Amino acid sequence: MGKLITLIFILFLGLLAYFAVLNRETVTVLVTNDLVYEIPKMALVLISATAGALLMLVVYTIRDTRRLIDNIQAQKRQKKQEKIQSLYSRALGAIYAGKTEVAGDALREILKEDPMNVQALLRLGELAVGQGDLKEALDHFKRALSSDPENVETLLSLVKVKEMMGEHEEALHFIDEILENDSQNMTALYKKREILERLSRWDDLIYLQKGIIKQSNDDNEQQMLVGYKYEYGRESLEAGEIEKAKKAFRNVLKIDKDFIPAHLGLAEVMVQEENTEEAINYLEKTYQQHKSMIVLARLEDLLLNIGEPSRLIRLYKNSLAERPSDNVLKFFLAKLYYRLEMLDDALETIQGIDNPSAFPEIAKIKGGIYLKRGQAEKAAEEFGAALNLKMTLRLPYCCLNCGHTSEQWAGRCSSCGRWNTYYFNIHDSCKVTDAEQG
Repeated sequence: MGKLITLIFILFLGLLAYFAVLNRETVTVLVTNDLVYEIPKMALVLISATAGALLMLVVYTIRDTRRLIDNIQAQKRQKKQEKIQSLYSRALGAIYAGKTEVAGDALREILKEDPMNVQALLRLGELAVGQGDLKEALDHFKRALSSDPENVETLLSLVKVKEMMGEHEEALHFIDEILENDSQNMTALYKKREILERLSRWDDLIYLQKGIIKQSNDDNEQQMLVGYKYEYGRESLEAGEIEKAKKAFRNVLKIDKDFIPAHLGLAEVMVQEENTEEAINYLEKTYQQHKSMIVLARLEDLLLNIGEPSRLIRLYKNSLAERPSDNVLKFFLAKLYYRLEMLDDALETIQGIDNPSAFPEIAKIKGGIYLKRGQAEKAAEEFGAALNLKMTLRLPYCCLNCGHTSEQWAGRCSSCGRWNTYYFNIHDSCKVTDAEQG
């Protein structure tokens, strides 16, 4: 390569010499009005070429110098990045090993090299959360956010801390920032739903859930929407907004006609409107369609409250005529007779139940009957069999989904969060589940 350049340079000089012999004329060059030079043409060419070469030399020197500086800086950045990566790996290893102090020291070393390192700030924030120092965690997460305002991990970390601090509205603000940039972020949507549930903002939840359904193929999401509509109706009923409650319950039943809590809610609306007879007729119709013992229990309360036990007994007997082997119906009728102090009828009905030991509450009923008749020994024997039961003649409710038991009925299980799952724990079938859960 050097020989070639030398050859080209020699040829160039030879060419200049040749043209110098042929072109001996001079050229007048005006530097200023008073400063005039006369130089040979080839001298002017040579001067021009030299000036151009010097200019190119300057340009290439600047370029090469810049490249050298860039390379040096790149090497420094690479070494710095390698150091940061090594410290971060050490920090993660310490975190997994439970050595939080070692992890914290390594992460703080990273911040000395790079004060706005997002990952280091996030990990330090998580360590602070684990130590219960929410203020420090918040500071770290906010610094990370200022470094990268659209970082989803940072925003979700801020949501977590705000939730722990009880500042749910601010947590929602950070979730909305995520959704503003990515409206289909399912993690953010589910987190927003969780917070709105905690705040009982059922109206907002209905709107949000419709958006989730559009993006999800999960059938359970539709059931969640039904549940939120029911909760909106229940809350409206409790607030005395009867028309809103009525509309909400009817909307629920348009989607799911088997949603028993909405049927009960609609009946309660009728009671609130002082249309008790209409409520009773509605519950009778609902019971005939769904054979729900929960509906029958509510119907029992209403009929007894208005002093019409005979109508209730007739309903039981008509149901037993249709289903004579239904031991659950017989048990509820026996319980009703006992409640009305129709003791002979209660005993007779109990004797018609197949395998009465499958109904632990029967021992309480029989014990109560014998006690009222003055048969203390028999009463003691029956009550002895019922010692492990919690409340006389009060049946707990059991969740069909998770097995959770509750003394109070609700449209939604407080354990698993599913709606329309409570039924009477008649056979004490949830006892094992409760023991397992405990």
